[in-house]
Amino acid sequence: MGNKDYNQIFEDYKKKSIIQTPSASEDTGKDRIVAVRKNDDGDLIAFRTETGRELDYIEALTEAKAGNLAQVDVFHKYGRDILRSEPDGIKENNLDNLPEF
Repeated sequence: MGNKDYNQIFEDYKKKSIIQTPSASEDTGKDRIVAVRKNDDGDLIAFRTETGRELDYIEALTEAKAGNLAQVDVFHKYGRDILRSEPDGIKENNLDNLPEF
């Protein structure tokens, strides 16, 4: 077994991922979520895009699946589809950290 610096390998991986993540300007034709609405339990229930559209959760899932929303992914967990920010290592643009409307 060689001496691997696992921390450095992971940090290099994260840096490479951030560099390759498209910026909002590179997501031509895609709307970007800029604000969220939460219920009393803190669950995300609605989204506002940079063009001013307000989407309920189902509309946002549909838009994301169609590839119309930038910097979000849909994954299947707990028996349902879930909307999340693309994992890019930037906490400030995570859906849960966006301003509320």
